[in-house]
Amino acid sequence: MTTKPKARKFRIRRSGPAAEAPAADAQPRPEAGQRASGENPLDTEVEDGLGSRAYPTARAGAEVSSAAEVRAEAEIDAIRREGLTGRQLRMARRVAQRHGLSPTSDFDAVRLLRQRGIDPFERANMLELVVPNRGGGEETEPKLPQTVKAAPVPSTQVLAEDQRAAQIMRMQRDIVRRRRRKMAQLVVRLFFFVVLPTIITSYYYFAIATPMYETNTEFVIQKADAPSTSQLGGLFSGTGFATSQDSITVQGYLQSRDAMLRLDADLGFRKHFSAPTIDPLQRLDPNASMEDAYKLYRRVVKVGYDPTEGVVKMRVIAPDPQLSVAFSRKLIEYAEEQVDQLTHRLREDQMKGAREAFEEAEARLIEAQRRVQELQERLGVFDPAAESGALLGQITTFETQLLQKRLELQQLLDNPRPNRARVEGVRGDIERLEALIAELRAQMTQSGTNSASLAQITGQLRLAETELQTRQLMMTQALQQLEAARIEANRQTRFLSMGVSPVAPDEATYPRAFENSVLALVIFSGIYLMISLTASVLREQVSG
Repeated sequence: MTTKPKARKFRIRRSGPAAEAPAADAQPRPEAGQRASGENPLDTEVEDGLGSRAYPTARAGAEVSSAAEVRAEAEIDAIRREGLTGRQLRMARRVAQRHGLSPTSDFDAVRLLRQRGIDPFERANMLELVVPNRGGGEETEPKLPQTVKAAPVPSTQVLAEDQRAAQIMRMQRDIVRRRRRKMAQLVVRLFFFVVLPTIITSYYYFAIATPMYETNTEFVIQKADAPSTSQLGGLFSGTGFATSQDSITVQGYLQSRDAMLRLDADLGFRKHFSAPTIDPLQRLDPNASMEDAYKLYRRVVKVGYDPTEGVVKMRVIAPDPQLSVAFSRKLIEYAEEQVDQLTHRLREDQMKGAREAFEEAEARLIEAQRRVQELQERLGVFDPAAESGALLGQITTFETQLLQKRLELQQLLDNPRPNRARVEGVRGDIERLEALIAELRAQMTQSGTNSASLAQITGQLRLAETELQTRQLMMTQALQQLEAARIEANRQTRFLSMGVSPVAPDEATYPRAFENSVLALVIFSGIYLMISLTASVLREQVSG
């Protein structure tokens, strides 16, 4: 702390009446370095190192205050510390003037009255000041303004250089002492509220916490759907948006209570985390409820889905590396089963409908075949079309021969003297051919009493064969639908494609002692800072 250098001041005692009766209202100005509390620095003796020699800077003719003046100033300072009001001080001055005293200030008036044994604040003395105005004139005493709070009156003493330096040094030492005390209090508070909790937390992470091992797994849910014909479907068919719903469903299942119960039943999830080798903060109570076990399961099994890449990321934490790998593989099996169940009913419905249609077409085809066979057995015709073709072929052959015989007969008749024997022979051949052709045609169109005609047989067989062909076509279509349904069911089947397989770590992943210690330090510091700011604001509000 530094102070501005000031000029040295000395009080010079003047001779004469002016020095004995100074103005009643005159008040000295404050001196630099004087304490606000009114403490008299002259009460303590300070050795200046000069002994009985005069101060080097003292000027000739300057007089130092006597012991009586110093004592009077000390008494005035003591009266000033009493906290008298302005009204009391004015009444004291009026009482002093009434008793013929000449005080230099209001406080000096109180001092002089007390030296004479007069109490300036006694009610009788105050009543003596009230004099009735018998002449009806104006009051001789002016009405002074009343003040509520007494203004500090500066001292008239002048401190020497050594006294001022000593007082400044005491003030500096007091400021340094207060600062050190506040700093010590701050250090103690920081130690108890920040450093000590951080040390306890660090000790837990470094010495007590059970090491935990984490296994990372990544997989993608894919399906064998054919590429979509629409532009929008083709745009999203190869991205993660095509299977986002399935991935989100699998993620929710792996984080469900059902998966936790299955994992506990298969690998003893609760048993491993209730082992006595695990520290008390991470250990699961053997008699814990399902909700407590599920909270622990949510902490050690973390499943996330990245919609931009369509990848499901799973992290499994366990007290043993091989156990974390076993948990991961078992959860992947649960995920595959869940994916298969997503489209199981749809595939069953598609295959059931296609199979029923195929079986119905097959039964109708067999029925049509049996009807054709019955007609063939009943009518004695294996193939009416073939028999009709054979008859038509014979008729065509005979008609060709008939045409040739008629041409031959015409040639013979064109001779002026034809041979009668040859002519009759040719005519006989023509008649026989015509009779044979007529018989064949009658065989095709006419029916007897016990057998149907070839035309009727052919019509019935053709109807049966047409129905058989229709059933064969329907059978073919049902078979195609069944095969298409099987292919479609295979294409809609979801399956898991492993991107990162679970591998046992060789070092413990948790606890991260250093990172957690730094985080604890930051958290406790923030809490202390918020509490300190809140307390400061409340203190300001209360004091204001």
